[in-house]
Amino acid sequence: MASTQGTSIVRTYSRHGREAVAVLGQLIRIARIERKLSVAALAERAGVSRDMIQRIEHGDPRCGIGLVFEAAAIVGVALFEEDRGRLTMRMAEQEEKLRLLPKSIRKMKTAVKDDF
Repeated sequence: MASTQGTSIVRTYSRHGREAVAVLGQLIRIARIERKLSVAALAERAGVSRDMIQRIEHGDPRCGIGLVFEAAAIVGVALFEEDRGRLTMRMAEQEEKLRLLPKSIRKMKTAVKDDF
């Protein structure tokens, strides 16, 4: 339950998730520095604040995934595929797979067999 009285929801993240976010942040920071972009310059290009870029680079898991991916794309960090054409093809493959899967998941009702 979320509160509107200034308190925030406390979320926990798995170790694997935290580490993955941290590594992506490090990759973004390295690429930014290699391209000789300041934090302010990347923030301006991404349309976010300097603070947001710093949070992304420090692996804050609360940053929006779209913002993180945009920062990565701007500095040239490959996401999923190096080749954009391959990424488009992969996206089409996943859309096809999703079309074949059920629209919703329903919990199966199972009868308990206790007549032993």
